Amino acid sequence: MKKLTAEFIGTFWLVLGGCGSAVLAAAFPNVGIGLLGVSFAFGLAVLTIAYSLGHVSGAHLNPAVSVGLFVAGRFSGKDLLPYIIAQILGVILAAGVLYIIATGNGKPIGNFAANGYGEHSPGGYNLLSALVTEFVMTFIFLIVILGSTYEKAPNGFAGIAIGLCLTLIHLISIPVTNTSVNPARSISQAIFVGGWALNQLWLFIVVPILGAAVAGLVYKFFGESDKA
Repeated sequence: MKKLTAEFIGTFWLVLGGCGSAVLAAAFPNVGIGLLGVSFAFGLAVLTIAYSLGHVSGAHLNPAVSVGLFVAGRFSGKDLLPYIIAQILGVILAAGVLYIIATGNGKPIGNFAANGYGEHSPGGYNLLSALVTEFVMTFIFLIVILGSTYEKAPNGFAGIAIGLCLTLIHLISIPVTNTSVNPARSISQAIFVGGWALNQLWLFIVVPILGAAVAGLVYKFFGESDKA
Protein backbone atom coordinates (compact mmCIF):
# COMPACT_ATOMS: atom_id res chain seq x y z
CA MET A 1 0.00 0.00 0.00
CA LYS A 2 2.89 2.38 0.68
CA LYS A 3 4.25 1.75 -2.80
CA LEU A 4 0.86 2.27 -4.45
CA THR A 5 0.28 5.46 -2.49
CA ALA A 6 3.68 6.73 -3.59
CA GLU A 7 2.83 5.99 -7.23
CA PHE A 8 -0.53 7.71 -6.82
CA ILE A 9 1.08 10.86 -5.40
CA GLY A 10 3.93 10.78 -7.89
CA THR A 11 1.75 10.56 -10.99
CA PHE A 12 -0.56 13.19 -9.50
CA TRP A 13 2.39 15.56 -9.26
CA LEU A 14 3.67 14.68 -12.73
CA VAL A 15 0.41 15.66 -14.41
CA LEU A 16 -0.30 18.65 -12.19
CA GLY A 17 3.24 19.94 -12.67
CA GLY A 18 3.72 19.12 -16.33
CA CYS A 19 0.25 19.49 -17.82
CA GLY A 20 -0.49 22.27 -15.36
CA SER A 21 2.43 24.26 -16.72
CA ALA A 22 1.23 23.65 -20.27
CA VAL A 23 -2.37 24.65 -19.55
CA LEU A 24 -1.82 27.56 -17.16
CA ALA A 25 1.60 29.03 -17.91
CA ALA A 26 2.84 28.11 -21.39
CA ALA A 27 1.23 31.03 -23.20
CA PHE A 28 0.35 33.29 -20.31
CA PRO A 29 0.31 36.89 -21.56
CA ASN A 30 3.78 38.45 -21.69
CA VAL A 31 5.40 36.04 -19.23
CA GLY A 32 4.52 32.64 -20.72
CA ILE A 33 7.07 29.89 -20.15
CA GLY A 34 6.67 28.42 -23.66
CA LEU A 35 7.70 24.95 -24.83
CA LEU A 36 11.05 25.18 -23.07
CA GLY A 37 9.36 25.87 -19.74
CA VAL A 38 6.83 23.07 -20.18
CA SER A 39 9.62 20.64 -21.08
CA PHE A 40 11.49 21.49 -17.91
CA ALA A 41 8.29 21.28 -15.87
CA PHE A 42 7.82 17.63 -16.81
CA GLY A 43 11.48 16.89 -16.12
CA LEU A 44 11.39 18.68 -12.77
CA ALA A 45 8.25 16.81 -11.74
CA VAL A 46 9.97 13.48 -12.34
CA LEU A 47 13.21 14.67 -10.73
CA THR A 48 11.51 15.84 -7.53
CA ILE A 49 9.45 12.67 -7.13
CA ALA A 50 12.42 10.43 -7.95
CA TYR A 51 14.34 11.81 -4.99
CA SER A 52 11.39 12.14 -2.60
CA LEU A 53 9.43 8.93 -3.27
CA GLY A 54 11.73 6.85 -5.45
CA HIS A 55 12.98 4.91 -2.43
CA VAL A 56 9.40 3.90 -1.65
CA SER A 57 8.01 2.72 -4.99
CA GLY A 58 10.79 3.21 -7.52
CA ALA A 59 8.92 6.25 -8.91
CA HIS A 60 7.68 4.61 -12.09
CA LEU A 61 4.96 7.29 -12.56
CA ASN A 62 4.06 5.73 -15.89
CA PRO A 63 2.41 2.43 -16.97
CA ALA A 64 4.90 2.14 -19.85
CA VAL A 65 7.80 2.38 -17.41
CA SER A 66 6.29 -0.35 -15.24
CA VAL A 67 5.82 -2.58 -18.29
CA GLY A 68 9.37 -1.91 -19.51
CA LEU A 69 10.84 -2.74 -16.11
CA PHE A 70 8.75 -5.91 -15.96
CA VAL A 71 9.93 -7.06 -19.40
CA ALA A 72 13.52 -6.34 -18.39
CA GLY A 73 13.10 -8.54 -15.32
CA ARG A 74 13.42 -5.62 -12.93
CA PHE A 75 9.83 -5.53 -11.64
CA SER A 76 7.47 -8.16 -10.28
CA GLY A 77 4.51 -9.16 -12.43
CA LYS A 78 2.21 -9.36 -9.39
CA ASP A 79 2.71 -5.63 -8.79
CA LEU A 80 2.22 -4.55 -12.40
CA LEU A 81 -1.57 -4.12 -12.49
CA PRO A 82 -1.82 -2.49 -9.01
CA TYR A 83 0.89 -0.01 -10.00
CA ILE A 84 -0.90 0.87 -13.25
CA ILE A 85 -4.22 1.35 -11.46
CA ALA A 86 -2.61 3.62 -8.85
CA GLN A 87 -0.89 5.63 -11.59
CA ILE A 88 -4.12 6.14 -13.56
CA LEU A 89 -6.08 7.14 -10.46
CA GLY A 90 -3.37 9.65 -9.55
CA VAL A 91 -3.38 11.36 -12.93
CA ILE A 92 -7.17 11.51 -13.12
CA LEU A 93 -7.26 13.29 -9.77
CA ALA A 94 -4.54 15.67 -10.96
CA ALA A 95 -6.47 16.43 -14.15
CA GLY A 96 -9.57 17.08 -12.06
CA VAL A 97 -7.70 19.54 -9.85
CA LEU A 98 -6.22 21.19 -12.93
CA TYR A 99 -9.68 21.44 -14.53
CA ILE A 100 -11.04 23.23 -11.46
CA ILE A 101 -8.15 25.69 -11.54
CA ALA A 102 -8.17 26.20 -15.31
CA THR A 103 -11.88 26.95 -15.51
CA GLY A 104 -11.66 29.50 -12.71
CA ASN A 105 -11.34 32.38 -15.17
CA GLY A 106 -14.45 31.41 -17.11
CA LYS A 107 -12.56 30.42 -20.25
CA PRO A 108 -12.83 27.04 -22.06
CA ILE A 109 -10.07 24.50 -21.42
CA GLY A 110 -9.08 24.17 -25.10
CA ASN A 111 -6.99 21.08 -25.78
CA PHE A 112 -6.10 20.81 -22.07
CA ALA A 113 -2.59 19.58 -22.97
CA ALA A 114 -4.10 16.44 -24.52
CA ASN A 115 -2.04 14.39 -26.95
CA GLY A 116 -2.97 14.20 -30.61
CA TYR A 117 -1.92 13.77 -34.21
CA GLY A 118 -3.08 15.13 -37.55
CA GLU A 119 -5.13 18.26 -37.05
CA HIS A 120 -4.71 17.86 -33.29
CA SER A 121 -0.92 17.74 -33.43
CA PRO A 122 0.56 21.11 -32.35
CA GLY A 123 2.62 21.12 -35.56
CA GLY A 124 0.12 19.31 -37.77
CA TYR A 125 2.15 16.07 -37.90
CA ASN A 126 0.45 12.97 -39.28
CA LEU A 127 -0.26 9.56 -37.76
CA LEU A 128 3.02 8.01 -38.92
CA SER A 129 5.06 10.83 -37.41
CA ALA A 130 3.19 10.40 -34.14
CA LEU A 131 3.72 6.62 -34.13
CA VAL A 132 7.44 6.88 -34.77
CA THR A 133 7.90 9.71 -32.28
CA GLU A 134 6.09 8.06 -29.40
CA PHE A 135 7.76 4.69 -29.98
CA VAL A 136 11.30 6.03 -30.25
CA MET A 137 10.98 8.53 -27.40
CA THR A 138 9.55 5.93 -25.02
CA PHE A 139 12.19 3.41 -26.08
CA ILE A 140 15.02 5.84 -25.29
CA PHE A 141 13.32 6.92 -22.05
CA LEU A 142 13.30 3.31 -20.81
CA ILE A 143 16.90 2.75 -21.91
CA VAL A 144 17.92 5.74 -19.80
CA ILE A 145 15.81 4.58 -16.85
CA LEU A 146 17.13 1.03 -16.98
CA GLY A 147 20.70 2.16 -17.51
CA SER A 148 20.81 4.84 -14.84
CA THR A 149 19.28 2.51 -12.24
CA TYR A 150 21.47 -0.48 -13.14
CA GLU A 151 23.49 -1.93 -10.28
CA LYS A 152 26.79 -0.85 -11.86
CA ALA A 153 25.68 2.71 -12.63
CA PRO A 154 26.93 5.56 -10.40
CA ASN A 155 24.81 5.80 -7.26
CA GLY A 156 22.55 8.78 -6.62
CA PHE A 157 22.36 10.21 -10.12
CA ALA A 158 19.50 8.24 -11.67
CA GLY A 159 16.87 10.86 -10.87
CA ILE A 160 18.89 13.56 -12.62
CA ALA A 161 19.43 11.48 -15.75
CA ILE A 162 15.79 10.45 -15.93
CA GLY A 163 14.44 13.95 -15.31
CA LEU A 164 16.72 15.52 -17.91
CA CYS A 165 15.89 12.75 -20.39
CA LEU A 166 12.18 13.51 -20.05
CA THR A 167 12.95 17.19 -20.51
CA LEU A 168 14.84 16.47 -23.72
CA ILE A 169 12.05 14.19 -24.95
CA HIS A 170 9.57 17.04 -24.53
CA LEU A 171 11.88 19.50 -26.27
CA ILE A 172 11.90 17.18 -29.28
CA SER A 173 8.33 15.96 -29.42
CA ILE A 174 5.90 18.56 -28.07
CA PRO A 175 5.41 19.93 -31.61
CA VAL A 176 4.58 16.44 -32.89
CA THR A 177 2.18 14.92 -30.35
CA ASN A 178 2.27 17.25 -27.34
CA THR A 179 4.46 14.45 -25.93
CA SER A 180 2.98 11.47 -24.18
CA VAL A 181 5.46 8.60 -23.60
CA ASN A 182 3.09 7.92 -20.71
CA PRO A 183 -0.34 6.30 -21.22
CA ALA A 184 -1.61 7.51 -17.84
CA ARG A 185 -0.77 11.15 -18.64
CA SER A 186 -2.65 10.81 -21.95
CA ILE A 187 -5.68 9.14 -20.38
CA SER A 188 -6.13 11.84 -17.75
CA GLN A 189 -6.28 14.72 -20.22
CA ALA A 190 -8.34 12.84 -22.83
CA ILE A 191 -11.07 12.12 -20.28
CA PHE A 192 -11.66 15.83 -19.76
CA VAL A 193 -11.34 16.84 -23.42
CA GLY A 194 -13.44 13.94 -24.76
CA GLY A 195 -14.25 13.66 -28.48
CA TRP A 196 -11.14 13.65 -30.64
CA ALA A 197 -8.81 13.12 -27.66
CA LEU A 198 -10.56 9.88 -26.72
CA ASN A 199 -10.66 8.77 -30.36
CA GLN A 200 -6.89 9.19 -30.69
CA LEU A 201 -6.06 7.89 -27.23
CA TRP A 202 -5.31 4.36 -28.49
CA LEU A 203 -2.02 5.51 -29.99
CA PHE A 204 -0.81 7.03 -26.73
CA ILE A 205 -1.62 3.85 -24.83
CA VAL A 206 -0.41 1.20 -27.25
CA VAL A 207 2.71 2.76 -28.78
CA PRO A 208 4.48 3.89 -25.57
CA ILE A 209 3.88 0.46 -24.04
CA LEU A 210 5.35 -1.21 -27.13
CA GLY A 211 8.37 1.10 -27.10
CA ALA A 212 8.92 0.40 -23.42
CA ALA A 213 8.59 -3.35 -23.88
CA VAL A 214 11.13 -3.40 -26.70
CA ALA A 215 13.52 -1.35 -24.56
CA GLY A 216 13.05 -3.86 -21.75
CA LEU A 217 14.00 -6.70 -24.08
CA VAL A 218 17.05 -4.82 -25.35
CA TYR A 219 18.27 -3.97 -21.88
CA LYS A 220 17.66 -7.51 -20.69
CA PHE A 221 20.05 -8.57 -23.45
CA PHE A 222 22.61 -6.02 -22.22
CA GLY A 223 22.27 -7.32 -18.68
CA GLU A 224 22.69 -10.94 -19.71
CA SER A 225 25.72 -10.02 -21.85
CA ASP A 226 27.25 -8.20 -18.89
CA LYS A 227 26.94 -11.32 -16.72
CA ALA A 228 28.41 -13.60 -19.38
